[in-house]
Amino acid sequence: MQVLYGRHHVRVFRFGLRLVRDEQIAEDLISEVFLDVWRQAGKFEGRSAVTTWLLAITRFKALSALRRRKDVGLDEETANAIEDTSDDPEVMVQKKDTGEALRKCLTALSPEHREIVDLVYYHEKSVEEVAEIVGIPENTVKTRLFYARKKLAELLKAAGIERGWP
Repeated sequence: MQVLYGRHHVRVFRFGLRLVRDEQIAEDLISEVFLDVWRQAGKFEGRSAVTTWLLAITRFKALSALRRRKDVGLDEETANAIEDTSDDPEVMVQKKDTGEALRKCLTALSPEHREIVDLVYYHEKSVEEVAEIVGIPENTVKTRLFYARKKLAELLKAAGIERGWP
């Protein structure tokens, strides 16, 4: 353990320091990491390098320390100064109604257009990925997406919904 500590404590400290940006917390991380290593040495399977294992433990400990630090550092005055940006009940109902109208309008699109819109907006695929999935050229995907958006805008306008959330 002494040899392991001697070889890796500087690397663990520097990595932890880059994550937490506080020397005292980084020092504490070294202790926590090597204590965990001592306790869990039997669980190390050798599927990765020792340094990879150590840095993974360090990262986990650093993120936990950052979460604790954020929780502790919030006093009542600071908490009251944070603006509540969540939607009020009226806006939530409007969004729900808009979402239902949007889903209804999507079903009115042609299957080809609906498929492209689904892949791009709901599955967050790029034009290139959609072209590969559907088996059509990228320019065809772009064209279908253009006309699908245009048709969807018309359908939404006919349903009484303008672009964007209220």
